[in-house]
Amino acid sequence: MSAPFTTKNLAPVLFPIAVLLIAMLSLQGGASLAKSLFATVGAPGITALRLGLGTLILCVIFKPWRLRFTREQRKPLLMYGLALGCMNYLFYLAIRTVPLGVAVGLEFLGPLTLALIGARRPLDFIWVLLAVVGLWFLLPIGDGVSHIDPLGALLAVGAGACWAVYILAGQRAGAEHGPATVAMGSLIASVIFVPLGLTFAAPGIWHWEILPLALLIALLSSAIPYSLEMMALTRLPARIFGTLMSLEPAMAALSGMLFLGELLTLQQWIALLAIIIASAGSTLTMKQKSAQINEVDITHQ
Repeated sequence: MSAPFTTKNLAPVLFPIAVLLIAMLSLQGGASLAKSLFATVGAPGITALRLGLGTLILCVIFKPWRLRFTREQRKPLLMYGLALGCMNYLFYLAIRTVPLGVAVGLEFLGPLTLALIGARRPLDFIWVLLAVVGLWFLLPIGDGVSHIDPLGALLAVGAGACWAVYILAGQRAGAEHGPATVAMGSLIASVIFVPLGLTFAAPGIWHWEILPLALLIALLSSAIPYSLEMMALTRLPARIFGTLMSLEPAMAALSGMLFLGELLTLQQWIALLAIIIASAGSTLTMKQKSAQINEVDITHQ
């Protein structure tokens, strides 16, 4: 006889779900705050500040200098760090001209494509079709199909491609060290993209009053969501975790609407919904072996 349903039984499930939703809101809130500073600091400058300060926070937590990587892991680790930095850089360049929710939706196509590679079953092609429909209505294809900036959309798709490389390289580089690998990857990314971002930053980046806001962005975009998502991942099955992460484009759209006044058209909401359903559906129905590919690392932005 099964135990009676009570709020006590429900709490262990609701708690990690709530934690994961808060992590997504934190991540997208950080992106909204970053975008609000573009006029003062510039997108490259925000990338440099967020990546640099976020790396310092991660290094304090994980102390990556204690890690030891084999010769076989060093090349994937380098690719992992480069993909991480490039992903951040392209994403911030994209949201200069593209609404936050649309940019995240387009970026999500990277890991979604990776998860659907090798699709063979009829059900898999339903998710492919939904993703294509979402892409069609989000990208500026044809006359009057979308009001999205072509360059911004291309940059968001490029960030998604880097995200796919980041997942593949991260699986190989982090086989032994797990989450601590992100600190080393972030350190590699910072060596390249922090100087690059500072070079092309707007003059306002050198004003001291920007530093507290930049630290807040780093906390909202790295330390807080990283800690919360690791907490949720240890309490939720991988497939449920990946399915809930599919809500991130909607969270980004909500954040853009609340904090930036970015209102999406009905067509764009339908496109985002198609991508969310495709991502969630592919996570729930894929084979166990490939399910690991769709687990999303929080440092993707």
